[in-house]
Amino acid sequence: MNRKYNIPVNSPLLNGNEKIYLNECIDTGWISSEGPFVKKFEEKLSAKVDQLHGIAVSSGTAALEIAIAALDIGKGDEVILPSHTIISCAQAIVKNRATPVLVDNELDTWNMDVSQIEEKITDKTKAIMVVHLYGFPVDMDPILLIAKKHSLYIIEDTAQMLGQTYKGQPCGSFGDISTFSFYPNKVITTGEGGMCVTSNPEIASKCRSLRNLCFEDGDRFHHNNLGWNYRMTNLQAAIGVAQLEELENHVARKKEIGNLYYELLSENLNFTISPPKNEFSENIYWVVGIMISDGLKNNAKHYMSKLESLGIGTRPFFFPMHLQPVFKDYESFKCSDLSVSEKLHKYGFYIPCGLGITNNEIEVVSKELLTMFE
Repeated sequence: MNRKYNIPVNSPLLNGNEKIYLNECIDTGWISSEGPFVKKFEEKLSAKVDQLHGIAVSSGTAALEIAIAALDIGKGDEVILPSHTIISCAQAIVKNRATPVLVDNELDTWNMDVSQIEEKITDKTKAIMVVHLYGFPVDMDPILLIAKKHSLYIIEDTAQMLGQTYKGQPCGSFGDISTFSFYPNKVITTGEGGMCVTSNPEIASKCRSLRNLCFEDGDRFHHNNLGWNYRMTNLQAAIGVAQLEELENHVARKKEIGNLYYELLSENLNFTISPPKNEFSENIYWVVGIMISDGLKNNAKHYMSKLESLGIGTRPFFFPMHLQPVFKDYESFKCSDLSVSEKLHKYGFYIPCGLGITNNEIEVVSKELLTMFE
């Protein structure tokens, strides 16, 4: 098929010291998880978000699984999280044999509805999993109060929010343990990769053990616990260090991309685009999301298909956890009104907004999108 354009939904930016640091790994032979860039990346990123310890792992999903296990959350325990999120969040809870308990999302910020959290707390609740989505942080002040009142852990999924702040405090600094992803569509990338950060030395020690098959210090192949091989390589960490050096530039460019789209698209009445700021922060625009007015006859899939036919990449918003076939037998998913998360999936999608996009491409995407809604 001959398409009019070739504008991917995401294109990473690798214009710093990535090649220099990768060559250093090759020249020294440090290509495994034992290399010096791993520790450097852990130290620099954890300091960036005001945490004392960083534990680099193989993915954001791995970081979530390790976080749950490091907090000793397991069978009989419950963790509260939003329905509108990536499956990694619920999967990490289920794989550790705990029970996910869902709250709905907000229609304006697209984040979890904080007002629903306290009513879901039982004597089995052990943690609240906060998931910052798309560009704005979750309203953290009430969550911190609820967690303190009920002696709950906060697991902060900051996969999309490195460089974002809530009332001036870094996202990733609020969790008893916080997690990051470095997939290529994130603010910084290592290709694949993730990290747990915490200021609790005991939790940090558990995370390091769990990512490394729970090898024992005294007798390496004598195991008292089971873990995973979720290590990050020195090659990945080298890219991460280079990317972290450019974090402020990446965040600034993300905001430029989002603000230009907002300028070009915000007056259209057939859809809404996330605004540049709210009462808590400026929008970091991890993605530039579009919410179609539900009064229109077509949903997100219709417009995504039309854009894809032109060679303009798109992605849908997340499929709600309570509608996932794999979770159909979970009783904790069946008793709530989670209609906003359903609406977000039905009418929401995002458009090309990777760090490599040009302003001309943004104008092209905006023009074609507006044409579809004439």
